[in-house]
Amino acid sequence: MAEPARLCVTNQKGGVGKTTVAINLAGALNDRGRDVLFVDLDPQGNATEGLGLLEAYDAEPPTLLDALVDPDDVPREEIVYEHEEMDVVASNVDMNAAASTLAAEADAELRLDRLLTRLESESKSGTHDYDFVVVDCPPHLGAVTDNGLVAAQNLIIPALAEPTSKRSLELLFDYVGALEMDHDVDIEPRALVANRIENTNAADEMLEWFEDALPETPIYRVRKRVAFQRAFAAGNSIFAVEEENDMRDVFASMAATLDERLTKREVSA
Repeated sequence: MAEPARLCVTNQKGGVGKTTVAINLAGALNDRGRDVLFVDLDPQGNATEGLGLLEAYDAEPPTLLDALVDPDDVPREEIVYEHEEMDVVASNVDMNAAASTLAAEADAELRLDRLLTRLESESKSGTHDYDFVVVDCPPHLGAVTDNGLVAAQNLIIPALAEPTSKRSLELLFDYVGALEMDHDVDIEPRALVANRIENTNAADEMLEWFEDALPETPIYRVRKRVAFQRAFAAGNSIFAVEEENDMRDVFASMAATLDERLTKREVSA
């Protein structure tokens, strides 16, 4: 069995639509017949809410935080929730203490990797054999995001087509470079999602800058659509609703490219 491809969706700059990108990329992969495990590492739990699992956010321990502290101990059924499009490792209010809790642990940045390796192994003897793991990180750098980056090593970067993105991307890549050296890993940018694009000269200039800054990374252009908000409110990606949306093709293209580059499996009929 091939190992699942892991994707880390992150940008330390808040307000870039990170969770929207993560949910709809996972939905696009599912739409291709792929089995997806979605991991909500964000203590705010926006993806958990956007997948209709708000009750999991307020659930009693053991929670995701307990599983990160002891990746071998917490039962799968305590942290993995079923969703029509994907399985979900839900965030929880306890994750607000994750940064300080993990800071006291040895090999703090490797806890998610250990947890995912266990969940992936268990899935092969169960009902799922995951093709992709999509990790939605917090909108800031630190111990929790480090776990996502080190575990996944394939980077999906949502960014706004505005000048403030230049500095945030420079900081992100400097940070990733240091993490690579510290842990002897290669973290590759696999896609840049230019999100909420507007028809302005500033946006056009930023799109050119993205292409110059990341010449070997596919860039996907996502425009603001109310369909994303409606799907979020319904607890799904845009691929699970009947509504027509021209942005479906953008996410479908991204999923197809990632599928081709990162997996060897045939798409299910």
